[in-house]
Amino acid sequence: MGGAAGSPPVSGMSDLSLEDLLSKAARARRVRTLDAALLTLLILAVWQGVGTWTRGVAVAPPFQTLTYLFDLFRTSMFWDNAAATLCAFVLAFVLSSLMGLALGLIFGVHRFTGEVAEPILAGFYTIPKVTLYPVVLLIFGLGISAKVAFGVMHGLVPMTLFTLGAVRNLSPVLIRMAKVLRLSPVRTMLWVLLPACLPDVVNGLRISFSLTMLGVLIGEMFSSQRGLGFLLVNGMAQNNVPLSTAVVLIIVVIAIVANTLMLRLGRLTTHRAGDNPL
Repeated sequence: MGGAAGSPPVSGMSDLSLEDLLSKAARARRVRTLDAALLTLLILAVWQGVGTWTRGVAVAPPFQTLTYLFDLFRTSMFWDNAAATLCAFVLAFVLSSLMGLALGLIFGVHRFTGEVAEPILAGFYTIPKVTLYPVVLLIFGLGISAKVAFGVMHGLVPMTLFTLGAVRNLSPVLIRMAKVLRLSPVRTMLWVLLPACLPDVVNGLRISFSLTMLGVLIGEMFSSQRGLGFLLVNGMAQNNVPLSTAVVLIIVVIAIVANTLMLRLGRLTTHRAGDNPL
């Protein structure tokens, strides 16, 4: 009788706590939305102020840029250049992600190899990649291959280091369990190590995404006749401020959207890893 009498209050408290959690989540979403709106308005105000102060010589004002951008979207010239950048970026990002993931898993499993390779990779990461672009041109020549190679040079190292660090921080029990199950090295990496370090891998992908895009755009700016980087340099050379400002706006929006999506994916994988500890 006592248990039956006490069960309704427990249910009521559970419902109340659930409502509190939902209301807190709703308030947090409203706060984030308000913060994003205020930050957007602040950026637009600063942008308008800089454009007015320079009289459109350095930066075109927001309304003029958006108007030019809508007209630019109607031209085949823009879509041809955007397609060239997209093709080079996808190839570079896929190569840097897969190669970095494989190298990070291998270096993480083989401790001695990882200890030797990590300082070399860290040293290469600190080198300004622009200084190596003439070498890239000599090896790969002009065209998409040079842009892809330059993008891979930017995105490969952070992906490798993030994966390497994630594997190093895993419990040694996972490796011993894979040996007990007599898994092959490839299956150990794909079935055991990769799911366990997935949150760090997603963070590595996020950094690699931004740096690979930077590398491809820099490659287009230096020696290319197609791409968004070429449009940006062309607008600067012709003193076409609305064009260069519009291209910068496109790149910034793409980077913000991609970074936001990968941050959410990273939080999702972190929550799942926390809910399902190995």
